[in-house]
Amino acid sequence: MLVGMVGLSTGIRLGVDRLRGLLFPPACLFCGGGVQHGEDCCAVCFGHIAVWPREVCGRCGDRLPAALAPGPCGRCLKKPPFQQATVSLFAYHGPVREAILGWKLQGRPEGVRWLVDTAAGRLAELIAPQDLLLPVPMPLNRMRKSGQHHTADLCRMVAAHAGCSWDWRPLRRVGEQPRQSELSGAARRRNLRKAFVVDTDYLAAFGEINGRVWVVDDILTTGTTLACAAKALKSMKVPVHALSLARTPHGG
Repeated sequence: MLVGMVGLSTGIRLGVDRLRGLLFPPACLFCGGGVQHGEDCCAVCFGHIAVWPREVCGRCGDRLPAALAPGPCGRCLKKPPFQQATVSLFAYHGPVREAILGWKLQGRPEGVRWLVDTAAGRLAELIAPQDLLLPVPMPLNRMRKSGQHHTADLCRMVAAHAGCSWDWRPLRRVGEQPRQSELSGAARRRNLRKAFVVDTDYLAAFGEINGRVWVVDDILTTGTTLACAAKALKSMKVPVHALSLARTPHGG
């Protein structure tokens, strides 16, 4: 009797799965097109997702010819950023761009979550369990309007793969600045010159950090945001590295 009930239950479950597949066929997270059962990304979108190369300047993360990597590049020889290293996971175009915009503007995190999951091996290679992730803080008015802290959510996803800690409280944003995307390179630097501070009271209660601190952002364009955030973290007296989910191919 019990064996018959188990068989019946299995048959019903398979029937429900088939019906669900007919009513809600699996779709690509990036373009919405059809995919095979169990897949989340179609072949076309997968072919247009570019991993950021490893042949880069170790300091700023910009591309370099393989023979010159890891640099430093000419720009970092003259004026290096405050972080000791910069790492980006993907190039910001095509499906990666659409996934990040869908997440930030329409509240659809599935594509970004897939990208982070896909980069799990790279993240485990880069980030040690004793490291600490700090998200680039959003302006308060923007966070109140959206009800989300996107870079904090990104830190949570990354930390789950790296097995490390993350916290949004030590690094704070002061004042309300225009969006970086609306400004030129020089204006970006002026805009964020004094935008970030470390909460010294919280930092004192945080205790000793035995690893590195990673300041994390979703998109790296000119590198100004991450460099200014890293500068503010100098008072932590630990190595500061920078991580972005994506980087514009021609950030400048």
